[in-house]
Amino acid sequence: MESKLEKPNCDENKSVKVLKGATDLQRLKLEKLMKNPNKEAFIPEKSKEKEPRAPHEFIRNVWGSSAGAGSGDFHVYRGVRRREYARQKFINEKAERMEKDAEFHKKVEENQKAADERTAKKRAKRNKKKQRQKAKKSRATGEKEENKSEEEDEDSDEEEDGKKEEEDGGSKESDKQLTGSKDINGEDKDFTNGEDNR
Repeated sequence: MESKLEKPNCDENKSVKVLKGATDLQRLKLEKLMKNPNKEAFIPEKSKEKEPRAPHEFIRNVWGSSAGAGSGDFHVYRGVRRREYARQKFINEKAERMEKDAEFHKKVEENQKAADERTAKKRAKRNKKKQRQKAKKSRATGEKEENKSEEEDEDSDEEEDGKKEEEDGGSKESDKQLTGSKDINGEDKDFTNGEDNR
């Protein structure tokens, strides 16, 4: 008898955990799950709604104004009435739920549409700003290039003028002599312009 009362050694290895509340219970469940992470956790499926049975197409017992007056018929009448009320409640709840779902989907679509409009507006604004920056950059680079080309043109014009002056240094004096003549006082007079070169 003594051997039957003795507890086996396996209980000594396990420590007894005292649960003080719901958090301890949840912690214990999580520890049990995390002991073997490769094991798949059981996730119960969502319970399907139980639809009440449809009303009978043909009712054999038709109650009159004294419905449920008899001792035997009262329980039958009460059951039929309860099932009918449950069926109507189910239909009303289903209609209300469908209405709320439709309203929710409509609101989600409106929010999505408003968000799309906002993003499109902001995208257009960003693109417009980018275009302005590109145009400004291209104008600035174009002006720099134009300035460089104008400076190069001016430099080349000045060089050409300088070369022409060197080459035509004596010919300008001869041109003055050809175009102008001396007046009475001995000063050069330009007949092409009709003015004195003084």
